[in-house]
Amino acid sequence: MQNVSLNERRKRRVRTQIRRKAGGRLRLSVFRSSKNIYAQVIDDSKGVTVAAASSLEGDLKKQLKTGADVNAAASVGKLIGERALAAGVSEVVFDRGGYIFHGRVKAVADAAREAGLKF
Repeated sequence: MQNVSLNERRKRRVRTQIRRKAGGRLRLSVFRSSKNIYAQVIDDSKGVTVAAASSLEGDLKKQLKTGADVNAAASVGKLIGERALAAGVSEVVFDRGGYIFHGRVKAVADAAREAGLKF
């Protein structure tokens, strides 16, 4: 545990609390890099990704100026919400992954809620 970065420790702590309180719901995980943003709906009991979206996808990439801003995050959130609903998932637990809940991470969450996901 000594060589683990602070971000990794925070991510583990957040994920442990999420799994404890999930109540059987799937997990909406967000990863943001310096250039793009990614979102996945994950079933931890089966170890399967049910739906995924990122700012690297062809149609989104053409529409967006960059993959690393709030507009890109909102587009990814809307897309992941639509794909999750199409896969039959309506309730999830939001996994911010050690990131502070503001900016791009908040934009993904808000857009996914507007698309119809409940969390």
